[in-house]
Amino acid sequence: MAKKREIELEQPAVGKFPVGFYFSVSFGDYSNVDFQEVSGLSREQTLEEVAGGGENRFKYRLPSVSTSKNLVLKRASVPDGDFLTDWCNDTIDGGLANPIRTQLVSVNLLDRDGTVCMKWNFFDAYPVKYSFSDLKSQESEIVINNIELAYTYFTTT
Repeated sequence: MAKKREIELEQPAVGKFPVGFYFSVSFGDYSNVDFQEVSGLSREQTLEEVAGGGENRFKYRLPSVSTSKNLVLKRASVPDGDFLTDWCNDTIDGGLANPIRTQLVSVNLLDRDGTVCMKWNFFDAYPVKYSFSDLKSQESEIVINNIELAYTYFTTT
């Protein structure tokens, strides 16, 4: 049995890690929305410092709640608008008079064959920032639309 384990360790980990991957993003019923970049896939454990009773030389660092950054999505600007542009405009420009419509946002990491390798689900997501890249007349670049979403929590599968 030990020989088999040694052979497994010597072989390269081909097929275990996604190579040549791409991703898709979906918003509730709207699937496969094209994006150039997705960032903010992180979660961090915060710490609370508590001074020890009678001991002034150090503090206890205890775990507290976890925090997450906003999900940032980047894509080419759509001149005609779409449901995502309308959702951002309604949420950000609508003020607090109207209820915020939240969405389940899913980011799917796909392999070469289009099979889902990993999936991140962002629950109760809503836009908090909507911006465009700088306009430069001397460069022929596509105008990039940045959408920043806040959410309650996310899961990874």
